[in-house]
Amino acid sequence: MYIYKWSAEKVNDTGLVYEIEACKVKGRGIASYRNLQEIPVYMSQCMGRAKDVIPRFKHQETPVYLGATAGMRLLRFDNKELVEKILSSVSSLFKSYPFNFQGARIISDAEEGSYGWITINYLLGRLKEKHSPKSLFWRKNESQSTYGALDLGGASTQITFVPVNETHTSSEMLKHFRLYGRNYTVFTHSYLCFGKDQALLWKMARNATQLQSDLLLEPCFHPGYTTTMATRKLYGSYCSRKFNNLDQGDTIRIQGTGNFLECQRSILELFNASFCNTYDCVFDSVHVPPIWGKFGAFSAYYYTMSFLNLTSEDVSSEEMVTRKMEEFCSTPWAVVNTTFADVNKKYLSEYCFSGTYVLTLLQKLGFTEYWNQIEFLNKINGYAEAGWSLGYMLNLTNMIPAELPPPKPFSRPTYITLMVFFSLLLAVVFILGSVIFQKSSHFWK
Repeated sequence: MYIYKWSAEKVNDTGLVYEIEACKVKGRGIASYRNLQEIPVYMSQCMGRAKDVIPRFKHQETPVYLGATAGMRLLRFDNKELVEKILSSVSSLFKSYPFNFQGARIISDAEEGSYGWITINYLLGRLKEKHSPKSLFWRKNESQSTYGALDLGGASTQITFVPVNETHTSSEMLKHFRLYGRNYTVFTHSYLCFGKDQALLWKMARNATQLQSDLLLEPCFHPGYTTTMATRKLYGSYCSRKFNNLDQGDTIRIQGTGNFLECQRSILELFNASFCNTYDCVFDSVHVPPIWGKFGAFSAYYYTMSFLNLTSEDVSSEEMVTRKMEEFCSTPWAVVNTTFADVNKKYLSEYCFSGTYVLTLLQKLGFTEYWNQIEFLNKINGYAEAGWSLGYMLNLTNMIPAELPPPKPFSRPTYITLMVFFSLLLAVVFILGSVIFQKSSHFWK
């Protein structure tokens, strides 16, 4: 949950939005809830925080929005009725708070990608020109060219940038914005099922179809790592269901072997380019304009690469990246678990896969030397998190009218005329007062 504020003053019809609070909701995403009575408990802590942070006299006029992303888009394929029930439950909860609830909806994949692009370019000072002294993030020495945006979540991944040439790009993949008096046309595409969590399920489900027993040897997990997974979970996703093996039992045992190169080979099989017949088709039958310029990568891109010390500042060659990943993936689970005892065990067990997946995904998108092209972003300038929600609010400010400006000061001739008038008026009042006082004194005498 993010809380933003902006002043009545706008810059060329767009607000200057500032993040003042971020509250991490404890629990799973709303798409995973089947017992809808748990949702109010799930949301209550952060909504209570909102009541404390936002001044009480502002509660009634503070709009609240909920945007659901790829997890709910996936669920909509399977169970539209459940999706409607979840959104209805969330709406009922928000209506019980003293805010101006504006609705809960599933944002489109194009919106998710393009709003992330707006966020990072706003925070990096790439959208605002020399308009306002309140623009904290404008740097005069920066050019006006924008960054591209790379977003990686659990269910999908997005790429968004301003293409050099829009001629051969499908109009469905172009979004148009007017921000701070300038028009922007961006290419954006979201690859559903290519988020890191769904990609892992997809990969394991695909490999499990070749099993002769219930044991899956997994090169993307550390040696010595073992776990079991219910087959209904492995094949329960829209992304992995097509590999469902009805002959398997209720659970599958998973045992890590810790081999980076084998892990990478198994991940590459997910990127099916067989339907591509032109040079600009990357994978999944999507035609992407030529990649150019700098990109900002955030969300799971940042968290994964930061943990593995593989951000742009930490590497200089593909050989260095490969060596680091080989060392990490081959480290026994007992050692990894002890070394990073304070890290969530689920995330920790998947960093070998996540790191390998990120590197493979970037390579397939065309970033062969990512350390020269990509900046991994979390909190930009120590101020606000990179993500789609700030861009969503910035775009909304275009539709929120500014408050009426204060009245203009009087012109100099008008000011002088009024001063003379009020001076004469004061003189007349003084004279009349003196006359009345003298007559009153004479009467009493």
